Amino acid sequence: MTLREEIELLCMNAKEAAARLALANTETKNGVLLRIAKLLEEEREALILENQKDLEEAEDNGVAKTMLDRLALNEKRIEGICQSLRDLVKLEDPVGKGETWTRPSGLEISRVRVPLGVVAMIYEARPNVTVDSAALCLKTGNAVILRGGKEAIHTNTAIVGLIKRALEDCDLDPHGVELIESTERESAQILMTMRGYVDVLIPRGGKGLIKSVVENATVPVIETGAGNCHLFVDENADLEMAVKIAINAKCSRPSVCNAVETILVHASVAAKFLPRLHEELERFAVEIRGCARTRVLIPTATEATEEDYYTEYNDYIVTVKVVDTLSDAISHVNQYSTGHSEAIVTASEERAERFLAEVNSAAVYVNASTRFTDGGEFGFGAEIGISTQKLHVRGPMGLPALTTEKYLIRGNGAVR
Repeated sequence: MTLREEIELLCMNAKEAAARLALANTETKNGVLLRIAKLLEEEREALILENQKDLEEAEDNGVAKTMLDRLALNEKRIEGICQSLRDLVKLEDPVGKGETWTRPSGLEISRVRVPLGVVAMIYEARPNVTVDSAALCLKTGNAVILRGGKEAIHTNTAIVGLIKRALEDCDLDPHGVELIESTERESAQILMTMRGYVDVLIPRGGKGLIKSVVENATVPVIETGAGNCHLFVDENADLEMAVKIAINAKCSRPSVCNAVETILVHASVAAKFLPRLHEELERFAVEIRGCARTRVLIPTATEATEEDYYTEYNDYIVTVKVVDTLSDAISHVNQYSTGHSEAIVTASEERAERFLAEVNSAAVYVNASTRFTDGGEFGFGAEIGISTQKLHVRGPMGLPALTTEKYLIRGNGAVR
């Protein structure tokens, strides 16, 4: 059997499973999530051993330390994953929810939420994505086909094995969650073309992965993840607050998509703010790339290039630019951003409202870190990705994002 035939069979099985999952009631679906959490806890030692294999191979292959952090599983992270599953159980199931109205023709029309069908995921190193994606899809009655990166293949195989066990334990089709075990580039390319089987494809990873999927897929795609995020320190900002937010947004976990990559500073506060920011960034050994005015105030900063302003570093590197006006800051953000998350630190409600209205990104913050752009932090329990496009969803994608609408029309011999 060729690789294409293997993937097509896998997709066919997922499509059949999706039809049955769509009919499962909320209690049954919640039962699966709870069973997955229990199995993850029971098998956590074995999972950590499998994850260690991935970490060792990734390190041997020269994967950066910040990316190794994304890959790593430990007891605390497994505990967090299990808590996320239990949080999902508590959330309302959107399937079947809707509204009903009656027309003069006598027709009773209901608009209800229904599953998308078969969701495919192509993603990179983070193994928690495997659990989050499967759980969100199962809760909404969707089947999911997972194609993770080679860096996490041992971990993903072990996790999906447990999820399949949970499905069987709850008398549901284990084909509702499938893993493509081939990590060759060809396997991703084949999955992108499974029209007739895959209803939507969600890429989750770096800019290169997302670009490849968008340009080559023949199935519907939701763009997610690429995060060239910005922080603007306004002229009347609380500068200690700004430092605190900047350090959290850049340094708490630089490898993730909601980390800040560029800090814009109003010229009127640059002389006071930038040396203080530099002092704190040095504690994390952050490399600073700055404009000419930044380099006067931070002499150790290297020159920022045009390419730097477009770059999502996923590392302890930040670009800093001094701007003269709020308009300049907004223009810069809208030109270089990937449409993910942006923030302003300001004491002016008027200027905050203008930033909120004019910045064209999925999540826009006032006096808060961009690191909050996350399904769990937004109260969604988990997320399958953070959409940076405008159709059909935008921002962190929770349960409602994995449903679509269906019209149910009841009549009594009505004709037109």
